[in-house]
Amino acid sequence: MAEEEEVKEEVNTDLNDVNLKGRVNDGRLKLGSSDSFLPGIVDDVALNCLAWACRSDYASLACINRKYNKLIKSGYLYGLRKQLGIVEHWVYLVCDPRGWEAFDLARKKWITLPRMPCDECFNHADKESLAVGSQLLVFGRELLDFAIWKYNLIDHSWIKCQGMNRPRCLFGSGSLGSIAIVAGGSDKNGKVLMSVELYDSSTNKWEMLPNMKTPRRLCSGFFMDRKFYVIGGMSSPTVSLTCGEEYDLETKEWRKIENMYPHANRAAQAPPLVAVVSNQLYAVEHLTNLVKKYDKVNNTWHVLGRLPVRADSANGWGLAFKACGEELLVVGGQRGPEGEGIVINAWNPKSGVKDGTLDWKVQGVKEHNGVFVYNCAVMGC
Repeated sequence: MAEEEEVKEEVNTDLNDVNLKGRVNDGRLKLGSSDSFLPGIVDDVALNCLAWACRSDYASLACINRKYNKLIKSGYLYGLRKQLGIVEHWVYLVCDPRGWEAFDLARKKWITLPRMPCDECFNHADKESLAVGSQLLVFGRELLDFAIWKYNLIDHSWIKCQGMNRPRCLFGSGSLGSIAIVAGGSDKNGKVLMSVELYDSSTNKWEMLPNMKTPRRLCSGFFMDRKFYVIGGMSSPTVSLTCGEEYDLETKEWRKIENMYPHANRAAQAPPLVAVVSNQLYAVEHLTNLVKKYDKVNNTWHVLGRLPVRADSANGWGLAFKACGEELLVVGGQRGPEGEGIVINAWNPKSGVKDGTLDWKVQGVKEHNGVFVYNCAVMGC
């Protein structure tokens, strides 16, 4: 908390005594108009205007002058955007060993992220990724132990993040606002875990939560109705799980839900491809390339339609199925006349299903790239 207060103090000083609520402390403009963000406009009003600028323009804004540079580097606008309810979704993915890229869905623009300064073991090992708050976390294994790298949106750099209390891989995870929960997985000796941890991106700290009722790895996690769920996975190399578990953040208790995910995944198959939009759960049955919707009342699944790309060719691996605001995203590879590339497709469930067909719309294409999506995360901030 001391570090957070220092950041607030620095921002307040640099931004003409504007506090975190975007108001001028004494209600008066202290600097001359030539020193204001927008000439002729009081700084608190100007900041509210600047909060609506696209995040992809931040680099250009930082080049205007010293004051703008300090504003962008402080991260102040991210907090102000959150207060104003401004959400801009970017897709972060890696489909090439050379590193991570981001796609700005509003501008239809690809951005290359700085190269992660990890060791070669981490670079080539299997990884998991998670977007929480304004952070991108990447989990993997270095030469001696598990490691977590965090991408900082403010200064566009990678730093090593504090490790979990019980390091793991192949876990289920989900995020809600500034918090994320990871559940199950395997430790470095291959033991299947039932332990659970909560990550708070505002403090960068991990906290142990009550154990699940069942150990599981290769599972998937998500938030729905402000509760955290884990479905699928395996409790051993030969035992697949069809049950799900629900964690109530208020009571801090787990509830087992029998047969919540009857499409049990095997050892060679990807964890369940699931996403939640408007508190409704959707999943991909990768063997049939079908999209299904979960009925929370009857604990059943219903077929909606087909995917725009194939998921069966690699047992569900290499494909991302994500929630993005009010839409579902499918990020996968395609081979065409121009060669291989990654295609981002979106479907809004509010548009409905017409004759068993989902109206997928192409949002972006990355040509001359691999067709395998190793990691993918969607961030809204």
